[in-house]
Amino acid sequence: MKDDAGRPHADPLVTAAEIARLAGVTRAAVSNWRRRYDDFPAPATDSTSSPLFDLAEVRAWLDAQRKGQETSPEVRLWQQLRTEHGDDMVGGLTAVARLLVRREEDGDAPLRPLVEELAADRSPAELLSGLTARYAESSGRAGSDGVTSPHLVRAVRHFAGPEVPGRTVYDPACGIGSLLLAFHPGAGALAGQDLDPARARYTELRAEVAGATGVTVRAGDSLRSDGLPGLRADLVVCEPPAGAADWGREELLLDPRWEFGVPSRAESELAWLQHCYRHTAPGGRVIVVMPASVAYRRAGRRIRAEIVRRGLLTEVVALPPGMAAAHALSVHLWLLRRPAGPEDTPDHVRMTDLSANAPDDPFEAAENLTARVARIDLLDDTVDLSPAAYTAARHTDFTAQYAATRAEVKERLERLLDTLLPPVLEGAAESFQDRATVSVAELARAGLVETTEGAAVSTSDQLDTDYVNGFLRGAPNNRRSTSASGTFRLDTRGARIPQMAVEEQRRYGSAFRALTEFEQALAQLALLGERTTSLARDGLTTGALRPPAP
Repeated sequence: MKDDAGRPHADPLVTAAEIARLAGVTRAAVSNWRRRYDDFPAPATDSTSSPLFDLAEVRAWLDAQRKGQETSPEVRLWQQLRTEHGDDMVGGLTAVARLLVRREEDGDAPLRPLVEELAADRSPAELLSGLTARYAESSGRAGSDGVTSPHLVRAVRHFAGPEVPGRTVYDPACGIGSLLLAFHPGAGALAGQDLDPARARYTELRAEVAGATGVTVRAGDSLRSDGLPGLRADLVVCEPPAGAADWGREELLLDPRWEFGVPSRAESELAWLQHCYRHTAPGGRVIVVMPASVAYRRAGRRIRAEIVRRGLLTEVVALPPGMAAAHALSVHLWLLRRPAGPEDTPDHVRMTDLSANAPDDPFEAAENLTARVARIDLLDDTVDLSPAAYTAARHTDFTAQYAATRAEVKERLERLLDTLLPPVLEGAAESFQDRATVSVAELARAGLVETTEGAAVSTSDQLDTDYVNGFLRGAPNNRRSTSASGTFRLDTRGARIPQMAVEEQRRYGSAFRALTEFEQALAQLALLGERTTSLARDGLTTGALRPPAP
């Protein structure tokens, strides 16, 4: 790990999450300490989204505050991995895995004492599993660095059904193997491929440490260079790379895998879906994680129609938001089955909408969250495969819901008009442009604020958070954030705010906070209005509602 000047840092650096583990508290408690205590160690790096702290300084502060606990061997191992490998934590985990399978290399020797200490009271598989989970959680990596989130692994595992002894499971974008290895033990053989050789190697070592046999992992791009062209698996699972525009369309136009149609440049997920289906044995199944938009985007309509027409799609499941870190919104699972014979095709597709659930909820859907939709009913002009389009229409009490949402719109409008906007007075002739200002970057370097792309959070009693964010969104800083091409991106680091006493900051902060609350209330009302009009329109067009007599 290097400091801002590029020099190796003398002591290990730790994240806020690791400080929480060290002290035996939550991450929220650590954030609270940073705000409340002026003597809390300042970040050792410039990163404000995920700052790193000097471990020695943190330990000294915890000891002084009597908030620390004795550092566990696992924490000490993790800290040593971070010190030696920096951002290449897959390399660090690989070093641990090599030690656990007795394949030490020269660079692994310093880790041996800690690894042996930890392996004395737990199995190698438990040790490596714990470190892998820590890696996935350490800075929200799941979904961005070849790490399938635990929530998503649980969902795919559930919809894959009971274990089938001897079956072959294949994942063509296996990352560090989290999804693929979820089917061990139970599977007869596991096969995977990943673009990153380091992740592919770590998957192999994870399998070996877990005692899995019959595991084959290849390195390389599965779409451009299929490492297992002859494989036909009983179950193919995949979380495709998110937002991959350059997936090789031009060089793969004549590829025989596109039996449902050549995907457009923007539809890489449909390329991965067809690659998965190509590797499925007769009677075998496919479970692919899809962004919700793939279910209705116009570019993929012909491919969706072909999958439905052939009777290959068996179910679409809308999962709760937060299941996949690479996607802010709900993702879908598409379940396909390759027919075992000419008559082996269902006449319907099951639609399951769990998007209103929490990620930890069970996956057994209530009756009103599922619908059996005839294939012919899906083959219209849009071929919309969104579960909500069918479950809502078949299970909605339009009369009751429209009456309830209409009443809520009326109540919110009255409440909004009562509170309306905060009162403000005429300002002084002096312009803020003539007053002394300070840049947010300077405040961040001083440890007084933490910034993200669109906001700042005060970590000091000297600054009011709402005051800072109010001026961040003001006209001078908005102009600074708009490029010559017209693209807007709030420049939190380069923005400047006027200097004023904290009491005056709080008055401004109160007004900015009221404006934000009013703005949020309007946005919520707009969403409610959309829902109300949608209910009314759908009810009128399906016959569930009718206009009143004149």
